[in-house]
Amino acid sequence: MATDLRELSRVLEASLDATKNKQAELALLQEEKRPNFTLSLLQIVATESYGGTARLASALYFKNYIRRNWTDEDGNHKLPQSEVAAIRQELIGLMISVPSNIQYQLGDAIGVIADSDFWEKWDTLVDDLVSRLTADNPKINNGVLQVAHSIFKRWRPLYRSDPLFTEINHVLGKFGTPFLALIDSTDRLIDRSETDKAVLIQLFATLNLIVKLLYDLSVQDLPPVFEDNLPAVTTLLHKYLVYENVLLRSDDETEAGPLEHVKSGIFEVIELWVKKYEDAFGAHVGKFVETSWGLLTNVGPETQYDFLVSKALQFLTAVTSIAEHAQAFNNEATLSQVVERVILPNMTLRDSDMELFEDEPIEFIRRDLEGSDSDTRRRAATDFLRQLMSKFENLISSVVLRYVDHYLSEYSSDPTNKWKSKDTAVYLYSSIAARGTITASQGATCTNDFADVIEFFQKHVAGDLVATSGVEPILKVDAIKYLYIFRSQITATQWNDAFPLLVKHLGSSDYVVYTYAAIALERTMALVNNDKQPVINRSNVNSVSAELLKHLFGLVQKDPQPAKLQENEFLMRCIMRVLVVIKDGVIPTYEMAAENFVRILEISSQNPSNPRFCYYLFEALGAFIRFTAPKMPGQLENRLYAPFAGALQNDVQEFIPYIFQLFAALLEANPSESLSDYYQSLIPPILTPELWASKGNVPALVRLITSLIARGASHIAQSNQLETILGIFQSLISTKTNEVYGFELLECIVANFPSTVLDKYFVTVLNIIFGRLQTSKTESFTLRFVRFYHFVSANTEKGLGADYFVNMADQIQENIFVPIYLNIILPDTQKLLRPLDRKTAVISLTKTLTQSNAFAEKYKKGWAFSCEALLKLLENPPIPPATDDIIAEQDPDDMSFGVGFTQLTTIKRPPRDHWPEISDVKKWVSECLRTADGRTNGKITSYAQERLSPEASPILAAYMR
Repeated sequence: MATDLRELSRVLEASLDATKNKQAELALLQEEKRPNFTLSLLQIVATESYGGTARLASALYFKNYIRRNWTDEDGNHKLPQSEVAAIRQELIGLMISVPSNIQYQLGDAIGVIADSDFWEKWDTLVDDLVSRLTADNPKINNGVLQVAHSIFKRWRPLYRSDPLFTEINHVLGKFGTPFLALIDSTDRLIDRSETDKAVLIQLFATLNLIVKLLYDLSVQDLPPVFEDNLPAVTTLLHKYLVYENVLLRSDDETEAGPLEHVKSGIFEVIELWVKKYEDAFGAHVGKFVETSWGLLTNVGPETQYDFLVSKALQFLTAVTSIAEHAQAFNNEATLSQVVERVILPNMTLRDSDMELFEDEPIEFIRRDLEGSDSDTRRRAATDFLRQLMSKFENLISSVVLRYVDHYLSEYSSDPTNKWKSKDTAVYLYSSIAARGTITASQGATCTNDFADVIEFFQKHVAGDLVATSGVEPILKVDAIKYLYIFRSQITATQWNDAFPLLVKHLGSSDYVVYTYAAIALERTMALVNNDKQPVINRSNVNSVSAELLKHLFGLVQKDPQPAKLQENEFLMRCIMRVLVVIKDGVIPTYEMAAENFVRILEISSQNPSNPRFCYYLFEALGAFIRFTAPKMPGQLENRLYAPFAGALQNDVQEFIPYIFQLFAALLEANPSESLSDYYQSLIPPILTPELWASKGNVPALVRLITSLIARGASHIAQSNQLETILGIFQSLISTKTNEVYGFELLECIVANFPSTVLDKYFVTVLNIIFGRLQTSKTESFTLRFVRFYHFVSANTEKGLGADYFVNMADQIQENIFVPIYLNIILPDTQKLLRPLDRKTAVISLTKTLTQSNAFAEKYKKGWAFSCEALLKLLENPPIPPATDDIIAEQDPDDMSFGVGFTQLTTIKRPPRDHWPEISDVKKWVSECLRTADGRTNGKITSYAQERLSPEASPILAAYMR
């Protein structure tokens, strides 16, 4: 039946409506099953009559569908080849004709396709692009260049490799010369169109894309076609760096216009060239430095120029990192000019900064926070100053300290009206006092020789932190931020005085002040000294934890609207940190914390809008469960089950993988208890295929289902749910992405179900595994199989063991075990790296030598090979890792929220030792061998003499003495 495009467009439009999107998404999942679904989406995109919203929704859905369904993990197309060819053919033409907002979505889809197909499977693409370029039609050119940028920008983060350079050379051989011709023709068109605003805007869109492509094409190496034409190219770049035309000015002082975008892009290109290709570009640097200086000393303070100013400063930072070019600044007069005319104007607070402080405080914090505001004027000016400092420390410190003293003196003369001068002084001093990178975990780990950050704090900053009134909020923020930056330079004794001051500022009525206090508190509580001991003692936090948590929860819920409640991730991160530090010290405030968590969870689940807030919410919940559940498991399960189950029932996709992990943590906290009705009712829904279809759910689901099995194996067996679970194992193990999780599930089944239950399934399980070993084994798969074999072989007490495995394998094919054991299990046993895996292998091999009839009587050479493998493992005996209570840090800026699985570190499952009673494996092996030898009237000794090599026999004998 043909797709009804009109109806499909309505469903797509509804998918963008928050009140209808759940139902629309279900309908679209059904539509996906129709033939040529992607082509129907592209047809809607191409047809103006469907309206802008439906066309954009169709482009978005197409992009996401392509991400999920273009290729499998082996790189093979999942769609029919006819559909693949039609998509490629349609996309380029569509990119030329659709509006820019739709172009961006299709461009992302093209990037995904290019990752798989370009260039070898799509070797006509560049020819197609070149054939569409024109000398005088910017609209068509912009579509072509947008496609090119979508594909070539993929090279930016990649490491150098032969295949990458083959691809780049393929592109340059076809695209390089026409691209230079397009630059020339665009330049001439701009000259001819100086008075035509509409045409100029289109042409500057072309020029902006040209500049992006200059970056793309030279990001790995400077193309010969560019190097041969470098004088002409740099002349053109310089021309547009100084170009002015009132028609291109933005009417909005807060938004950059076409000209600012082009100039910013040019600075990015020449910064790249000066960093990577100074030998070729160095001769041209001088004129760009002069132009940068002119721009920076004449540009206005309006926010529309912020990005441009930051890019110009970043270019100068790159220039001064090269000794030859830095020498131009090597005198006090020049550096004074640089500080006065470039650094200070871009460090001083502007009216627009204060408006942001008051009207959008969370945005002010995100821009101002150290390390997160690289494209602001202040950050770029600071980086430039620090670069100069690294080259000319004495000169720069002398110049800057004069300005610091000047601004402090200015403030002292009129504190009420000159408070901005103090803000500039503190910021300026902080910028030069810190040496090297300011890290997220430690702050400034080194300071420059002249700097005494403690003395400066005590003389000029501490007063603002102590004062209860009469201090501008921004100066309070400066004081807190100073502590935050230099936290590693402050001693534990000094922190005993400073910590209560930070706690006090959580009570400020100013949003930025209390948020910065939370940021500084969180980082300080995470700070450790050289001995890995916390700088802030747990008892200090514990004594104020009840009030601290109550106040932080109150700040989070100040505005209960879902979007506002989730706005401030820094507060939730601080809550998480308090719980991590005080551990079970939260139990006296259990009721208050649980009540707040449930309320925040219910409100934010209505419309999750801030992934970082959600992440810290669930990390905080994880810490809460970790430290309270062992002592009150039933109480906590009853309290959290309803909100967790509600989020699952309402299909809150952003929460589901987190909730599965938290359910698992609750189950694991009470391992001896049987499954409650709550959890029994949870099993059928989590076995449905739809949940397992999402890649991000799989690791969390496996953890949850293994936790359920550990507590409820008998219920699962009685409910005939084991076969369904084994079906999930089969599905997981069939893909490289999920094979590890498949084995994790299988090992849990083997560990928790009696062999009498496993018997009827085990042959089928081995058949599935052997099939993968034969057709598409990977090293990861092989090692997990070896680990699984040893796990089964070591579990003789459960009625398993080596003989059990041999018997089951031989039911598939007589003697199939022999080549698998000799060619896979034995050699790859030595590749096991984790101590607990090696320990399992030692136990397995020892029991094989002492308990296996098959190896004693049938596989006599196998007995000797097993003994030699055991002795080799014992050369470096596995020592199980010591357990600790340290929670590893994750930086959410490095995570891809919404793309895949995000593990919660506060409840990360530790590796499980199935044989904790065996601590000294060498001693255990000796005892086991001696006991078996005595039990069998010396058979072990006899086997060793008959079967082992002269080298191995005395080594084994030493263990048996």
